[in-house]
Amino acid sequence: MAREFQRGHKAKISDLTPGTDLYVGVQIAAPGLTFDISCFGLDANEQLSDDRYFIFFNQPKSPEESVQLLGAQSGDTESFRVTLDRIPANIHRLSFTATIDGAGQMSQVGPGYIRIVAGGEEVVRYAFNGSEFSTERAVMLGDFYLKDVWRFAAVGQGFDGGLDALLKNFGGEVAEEEPAAQPPAGGAAPGFAPPPGGPAPAPAFGAPAAPQAPQPPPSFGVPPQAPAPAPHPVHGAPTVTAPMTPPSAPSPYAQPPGAPQAPQQPQFGQIPGQPPGQFPGQGQPPGAPAPYGHPTPPPFGGQPQGMPQAAQQAGAGLQAALQPYREAATGQRWTPQNQQLMRVDLAMGGTPVLARQGSMVMYQGKVEFGYKSAGFAGRIVGNATGQEMQLMRCSGRGQVFLAEEGSHLHPIELQGDAVCVSAENVLAFDESLQYEVRRIEGHGIPGGALFTMQFQGTGTVVVKTHGVPVVLPVTPTTFADCNAVVAWSAASQVILSSQVRLRRNAYPGHSGETVNLQFRGAPGNFIVVQPYEV
Repeated sequence: MAREFQRGHKAKISDLTPGTDLYVGVQIAAPGLTFDISCFGLDANEQLSDDRYFIFFNQPKSPEESVQLLGAQSGDTESFRVTLDRIPANIHRLSFTATIDGAGQMSQVGPGYIRIVAGGEEVVRYAFNGSEFSTERAVMLGDFYLKDVWRFAAVGQGFDGGLDALLKNFGGEVAEEEPAAQPPAGGAAPGFAPPPGGPAPAPAFGAPAAPQAPQPPPSFGVPPQAPAPAPHPVHGAPTVTAPMTPPSAPSPYAQPPGAPQAPQQPQFGQIPGQPPGQFPGQGQPPGAPAPYGHPTPPPFGGQPQGMPQAAQQAGAGLQAALQPYREAATGQRWTPQNQQLMRVDLAMGGTPVLARQGSMVMYQGKVEFGYKSAGFAGRIVGNATGQEMQLMRCSGRGQVFLAEEGSHLHPIELQGDAVCVSAENVLAFDESLQYEVRRIEGHGIPGGALFTMQFQGTGTVVVKTHGVPVVLPVTPTTFADCNAVVAWSAASQVILSSQVRLRRNAYPGHSGETVNLQFRGAPGNFIVVQPYEV
């Protein structure tokens, strides 16, 4: 039986099917509209660095044929064959998109879906309809993405602009004129497509022969008989016209050719070898400027004050000057805008967010803010342990931007695992996460003890640090200052260690480093330490 996904749902492919030879079907239609359905093969920076992996009507397969366009069959408007074990190592994401060819809006589409079929059986389906969109002309339907293993995410994010905007969004170049597609020799259909004439048989790798009726997705909190209200047209604003970058303009990280790039340190959670300035889950093309707050060229284009506009270089102006600081969106629920600003899309996932009171700096859409009470017992525990958090509850449909005192922000995605973070280092987290105060036993100091917060479940917690932290593996001789440590894996054993000696402290000039935390654990455990002491 197929699993029904809602927008924002994710799952490992191995949890859906043991196979790697998959059929992807897309059904989308609207009266009088024509759609272009494509697949973008993106690198680790979520960029189309190799245009041979842009699969569309004029380029129906990738070089090694790991992704193939099959055409309309089995009731689907368009279909693909994806062989996961043949995808090259430089491709980390396959994004399936639909764009309107000509005039029209996505709000006009009827019930549609994107589905995955394995071995002739449909294993997952994400259904959508026009009420989820407004003035958008393109939509990202679903993604296969590599995170340790291949996973599938129901995206359903629309934005203004057509195929040109999608290409620019993914770092591709738009040609003035696309060459006309050449039909295959002898009029033969592409590989695995049904032959012309006669009924369309099911492909050998698993597409069902008969179409299945599209099923609209159930709305959160809305009875099935009542249609879900149309979301606030937040994507119509210039700052949120695309899930990653505004489609009507170049990428917000675009930089004139030849402009130098300021060096910077790697971020918390950044994979070694990634380009500098890349945040977890956010791509950035080569030549991008340093994040806001790092050494960069003079702001607002670097033009001397008082310089006449006519004397500026070609392409300069207000829009070009502000371009490096535009909003960045990746189609994910949590998106770092720079090192000190975090954006959360409440429409994705359908669950509210708990954030520190006063941490909201801006929001878009219909968002409600309410006080989150810890309850009487929670206040008692928080006051006694120092792990009290004054929280607000953010709910609704829109985007909320969070920050606090210029701290560096790092989203940590949990998928059933747990992490320990001091309450003072937590900025926000998904309400779906479970959290509790955890006590750390100590010895060497009478009554010595330390407390921390443990987060567990499926969701994201945003950690804030002073400066760029360092992540260290846990070894039998790993010690950290209790004021500098930010987080650690929940499986680690933590012991409060003391080096207090009467003789050492009886004289002036001792080091002052008398109390610290010792970490023990199996390989794979870690600690996060910031370059700052309270």
